Amino acid sequence: AEPLIAPPLPQKRPAMPVTILPVTLADRPIWEELFDAYAAFYKTSVSAEGKAATWGWICDPDEDFWADLARDAEGNVVGLVQYQLMHRSLSGQKVVYLSDLYVRPDIRGGGVGRAMINHVIGFAKARKISNVRWLTQEFNYAGRQLYDSFRPKSDFILYSVPVEV
Repeated sequence: AEPLIAPPLPQKRPAMPVTILPVTLADRPIWEELFDAYAAFYKTSVSAEGKAATWGWICDPDEDFWADLARDAEGNVVGLVQYQLMHRSLSGQKVVYLSDLYVRPDIRGGGVGRAMINHVIGFAKARKISNVRWLTQEFNYAGRQLYDSFRPKSDFILYSVPVEV
């Protein structure tokens, strides 16, 4: 079956054309700025060690983890998307897990989030991976409106158990 490309929602502002490309080594400062802002949105933070580990995954060609930046027509970075492969034992296949999606607050509603999700769906399609999935928090109402335009939320509930190491 063809991956679903969601139709546009009514936009809060005119659609913003963006170019979405992988981060480069030179992008580390802006990647870190957006990654910190993403964490702050979810009322958390990422330690220096956590950022170093994540950056290491992005830069390691043997890791199935990718990070891309969305840039507007002037080349300004306006969004970040990070995604990875995940095994799905019930199907014996892999899925793409969209782990992080962030759009600068001042340009939200202009189609950048949709463009980045469609970019990840295109990544999956090119690799013949039949599913893209992600999580969000209950309070992310604006994001959920966008996500619901792709597919209604599933009935699964996430459990997260801290393990003392």
